[in-house]
Amino acid sequence: MRILLVVVYYPPSTTSAAQMMRELALEYLRQGHHVTVATPSDAIREAVSITEEDGVTVVRVRIGVLKGSNKVVRLWRESRLSENIWRAARRYFQSNPCDLIVYYSPTIFFGELVMRLKSIWECPSYLILRDIFPEWAVDAGVLRKGLLYRYLKRKELEQYAAADLIGAEAPGNLPYFREELSGIKSRVEVLYNWLDTDDKPNSDSGWRQRLGLEGKVVFFYGGNIGVAQDMDNIVRLAAGLREREDIFFLLIGSGSEVKRLNEEIELLGLSNIRIHPVLAQREYMECLSEFDVGMVSLDRRLKFNNFPGKLLGYVLCGKPILASVSSSHDLIGMLNGEDAGIACANGEDDQLLVAALLLASDDGIRERMGRNARALGENIFSVRVIAKQILSSVFGASGNVEILARQKS
Repeated sequence: MRILLVVVYYPPSTTSAAQMMRELALEYLRQGHHVTVATPSDAIREAVSITEEDGVTVVRVRIGVLKGSNKVVRLWRESRLSENIWRAARRYFQSNPCDLIVYYSPTIFFGELVMRLKSIWECPSYLILRDIFPEWAVDAGVLRKGLLYRYLKRKELEQYAAADLIGAEAPGNLPYFREELSGIKSRVEVLYNWLDTDDKPNSDSGWRQRLGLEGKVVFFYGGNIGVAQDMDNIVRLAAGLREREDIFFLLIGSGSEVKRLNEEIELLGLSNIRIHPVLAQREYMECLSEFDVGMVSLDRRLKFNNFPGKLLGYVLCGKPILASVSSSHDLIGMLNGEDAGIACANGEDDQLLVAALLLASDDGIRERMGRNARALGENIFSVRVIAKQILSSVFGASGNVEILARQKS
């Protein structure tokens, strides 16, 4: 089968979306499919670049910098993604039809491109939906329901209309489609985030010594440090445990809140928490594998169930997870129910502190929860499971066989 993956970020980008889509591409390659990735890039000089990387055909189209640009510039560039990718790579697309389009959100601006490709290839499409935007931005208070919201809402609906199936990130997101978007014709199912569970990193790379954290129980956070993550949550926890010299909080990442949080840490005089710059993916995973507890923090105002990509690294490395999320988040039931960590409602600082103390004080609990977290990765978040689910959902067992047979004949 010929499969096209469309995504904003792909390696060498180190974002979780880039890593997940690479793992999905390689899994489909292992299954015997031909895989093409279409993605924007700010690192190429020509209008379009077509390369083969690990057996995957990667079509990169030149676009200005997205992540890190100011909001107006980023919005303009993202709004042009479909048009620019189509214009630059049209000849390639017309000469290389595919049997399935799998596209990833965020962004919300691939709908137009997918509709064009479906019209010429007459093939189905599957939307991997990780953020329900712009709704989460309204919930977090960073966007008002004005003219810009109405424009973004229209683009959101366009991307749903381009999909035959939509894979939402968690069960808690399904009511949005049943209740708020009942007119959407696409079928919606749960499709969890994923990882290659065979790619376990080296756990003895010397990061604990390099960072001077020997003899400490290290609570590790890796990923975006922005408004939606509410990292003040973790700073308050560190402040509450400042007297415990055996506990340390290590945050690795970048984002809009880093400068302010560093100022807050300095103002409070905290020596048990540090924000470290972003690491390359391999270094990041080696660093994570040496520490003790993985942390998740999400703003309590977020109504939708986002399973952060950082969760995948934690389960891959067999780390117990300490989570602070909205009271209705699916992670609370999943982590507590599977004994893979402890999840609390954001804002319940006393419960979060008690949970952190329990994890810090009992090696046996950390080991047990870490094993259960690893089992979650194998059973729910494995790329093999996800790759099979997408094909089965689109084609069914018989449809998949028919396409493969047609290609071989």
